[in-house]
Amino acid sequence: MTTAIYPGSFDPITYGHVDLVKRGLAITDRLIVGVLGNPSKRPLFTTAERLDQVRRAVGGLPRVRVVAFDGLLVDFLRASRAQIILRGLRAVSDFEYEFQLALMNRRLNRKAETVFLMPAEPYTYLSSSIVKEIARFGGNVRGLVPPHVATALRRAHRPARD
Repeated sequence: MTTAIYPGSFDPITYGHVDLVKRGLAITDRLIVGVLGNPSKRPLFTTAERLDQVRRAVGGLPRVRVVAFDGLLVDFLRASRAQIILRGLRAVSDFEYEFQLALMNRRLNRKAETVFLMPAEPYTYLSSSIVKEIARFGGNVRGLVPPHVATALRRAHRPARD
């Protein structure tokens, strides 16, 4: 039985991420969505909030588990008894960075195999950073993120009242 890990900060989860989870399920028996709790990235949402958002977005899919992790991805891979790291590539610009990560993960764990998937065309431009920027300035993120995430973004970017 093959198990893949789809790691990320998911700050926040977008429909591009959801698309990759569904694509990942087509090529593996089980998929673990690993929500990185790395505070050095200064996420907008806490790890607990991101876990909840991801679970609500993909938790109903069969063979998907959503868990938080810290530390090295290869250690999480080993502890989860997974064989595959699933990563998304939106554009050629993503490739160089992802290629470096894949090679380093393989150096740290010879059994680590990285599989790159491209999202569906409507999501090739989509990133969490872009979504946060749109939300920060009051733009409409409908169609980019699940409704519960859009609500959380609106709350996070409400102007403070004196």
